[in-house]
Amino acid sequence: MFDAQSFLPTLPELPGVYRMLAEDGTALYVGKAKQLKKRVASYFRKHLANPRIAMMVRQIAAIEITVTRSEAEALLLENNLIKRLCPRYNILFRDDKSYPYIVIGREDFPRLGFFRGLPQRGADYFGPYPSSAAVREGLYFLQKTFRLRSCEESVFANRSRPCLLYQIRRCSGPCVEGLVTREEYARDTQHAIWFLRGRQNEVFARLQQFMEAAAARLEFETAAFYRDQLQTLRRVQEKQFIESQKCEDLDIVVACAEGGQLCVNLAMVRGGRHLGDHCVFADGSSAFSARDAAYSAAEAVAAFIGQHYARHPAPACLLVSPPPEAPEEAAAALAAVSGRAVPLQEAKSVTHKAWVDMAMQNARFAIAARNQGRARQGERLAALQQILELAETPARIECFDISHTAGELPVASCVTYRDDGMKKSDYRRFNIRDIAPGDDCAAIRQAVSRRYVRLAEGEGSMPDLVLIDGGKGQVAAAAAALAEMGLSHLPVVGVAKGEGRKVGLESLVFSDGRALQFEAADALLPPALALVVEIRDEAHRFALTGHRARRGKARSRSRLDDIPGVGSMRRKALLARFGGLSGVMSATEEQLLQTPGISPALAKRIYRALH
Repeated sequence: MFDAQSFLPTLPELPGVYRMLAEDGTALYVGKAKQLKKRVASYFRKHLANPRIAMMVRQIAAIEITVTRSEAEALLLENNLIKRLCPRYNILFRDDKSYPYIVIGREDFPRLGFFRGLPQRGADYFGPYPSSAAVREGLYFLQKTFRLRSCEESVFANRSRPCLLYQIRRCSGPCVEGLVTREEYARDTQHAIWFLRGRQNEVFARLQQFMEAAAARLEFETAAFYRDQLQTLRRVQEKQFIESQKCEDLDIVVACAEGGQLCVNLAMVRGGRHLGDHCVFADGSSAFSARDAAYSAAEAVAAFIGQHYARHPAPACLLVSPPPEAPEEAAAALAAVSGRAVPLQEAKSVTHKAWVDMAMQNARFAIAARNQGRARQGERLAALQQILELAETPARIECFDISHTAGELPVASCVTYRDDGMKKSDYRRFNIRDIAPGDDCAAIRQAVSRRYVRLAEGEGSMPDLVLIDGGKGQVAAAAAALAEMGLSHLPVVGVAKGEGRKVGLESLVFSDGRALQFEAADALLPPALALVVEIRDEAHRFALTGHRARRGKARSRSRLDDIPGVGSMRRKALLARFGGLSGVMSATEEQLLQTPGISPALAKRIYRALH
C-alpha cells in the first residue's frame, strides 16, 4: 500500500503536475494542480464520491510530481503527459484534427480560400468550422454572391484572359484588366468580411442602397445584380435553423454519458451563426457506469476544455453543459492558456438554451449510431470467424497490398482494422526495392518480413488475422515470410478478385491451397464479405496513394540533384541562369563557373556528370 501519510508532508504548495503510478510503473492518472499539496491530499480522504477514483487510489504504488512556474505551464505539461502516457483513469479525447477556416488575403485583389492549420499574420481568418464540408459550402456561397477570386497567386499573376469561374459568374475576373476596378473589388471583399463577421444587416443596407442608386441611374442590369445578391443573402439567412441577433462568437461544449459511452459534442457559433458541431468520444468510455454518469459528464467537460483549447484558439465565451465540478478552476486554467479571460457559462437565453439542447441531442444521436455501428461490426467479425474457422473472434486484422506502374517504383501498404474500425495511426507503407519489376509475390514477401520482424522480437501487437490482396502466389509468399520469423501460427488469407473485378465475386485463398468462393445464398457471407472488401479496398487506396507520391517525386527530380555539392539553392541558380536543364547541359565549364556559388571544382564535376 502507498504510504500517503509520509508522502503528503513532502509536497510543496506550488503549481505543478502529479503522476500516479501502479506497481508495474504504468501511469494510472495524470493531473495538474494550483497547489500540489492540497490537490494530491484530496485523493486520500476517507470517503471519495466517485467509485472510479476510489478504485484508482487503491492501486497507487508511487506518485511523481513536477513543479512548474505557473498553472498555465502545468496545464500544457499535463496535456503532453496525458497524450504520451495514456493513463487508464484519465478521460482522454483522441481528437488531434486541425479545424478548417475561411481565409481572405490582404493583397490588392484579395483571395478567398480554404485554410487548415494555425492562423498566421497577413490575412483574415474566419472560423474555425467543425468540418471541411461547412467551409466548402460557405466558400461556394461567398463566391456566388460576392464573386471573389479563389485562384493561387501564381495562376492569378499569369493569366491573360478570365477563367471558367468568370464565365459562370462566380468570379469578377480581377486577373484581367478592365473587368472589375480595384474599388469595386475592395467593396465586394468588405461585404464578404462583414457577412462572415455577422454584420449581415449592414450588408443588406449597403446592397439595398446600391440597388436603388443603380435603378435611379436607369442601370437596370446593375440593379438586378444587386437584387440577386440580396435575395441570395436572405435565402442563406432563412436556411439558418437558429440564429442569434447578436454578433457573438462562442463554442458550445456538452457531454453525454449514455449506453456505456461518454461523448463530448463541440458546436461552434461565429458571428451569431451556428456553423455545426463535431462529436468526440472518450477512450475507454465503456468503463463509465450509469451510476456515476452525471459525474463523468461534468468531468469530461473539464477534461475536454483542458485538452482541446491547449491546441486550438478559444472563442470569446463557452456555453457548457453540465458545468465542470470546479468551474472557477477550469476557467482560470483556460484563461492561462488563452492569455485572456474566457467565461464558462450555462445557457440562460432562449437561443442559447436551444443551441445547448440541440448539441445534447446530437451527442445522443452520435452515441446511438456508435453503439449500432459496433453491434454491426461485431456481427461481421463473428461471421468472419465462423467462415475462416478461427478459434477466436479476430480483434486485430492487418491487410497488405502492392501498387506499381508496370513494375516501376512498387509500394506496399499495411492497414490495420482494430476494435470497430480502421486505425490509421497503425498504417504503414514500405518502398519495395531490389526485386524483379512486377514480381508481386516477392514484394509481398518483403513487405511482410519488414512489417513483422520487430513483432517477432516482442515489440508491438500481433494481428489475429493477416489478409493479402492477391491469390495463391502472394499468400504462399506471405506464409513463407512468416514461417521464417517463427510466426507460422498467424492465419493468412488471400482476397482474390473475381471475374471482371466485380465486388461480391471475390474468393478467399488459404495458405494450405483451399479456396472459398462467396455465394449470395449463404446468409453468413454478406457481412463477412463486406468487412473483407472494406479492409482490402482501404489497403489498395493506401498503397496507390503512396505509389503515386513516390512516382511523382521521382519524375519531378532533376539530374542536378544527383550531383554531389549541388543543393536546392545552387540548382535554382543554375536553372535560372541558363533557362533550364538543357541550357545547363549545353554550357561550358567556364560558363558554369560564372554562376554564383559554383567553384571551379564543382563546375568541373557538373560538366562531367552531364556529359
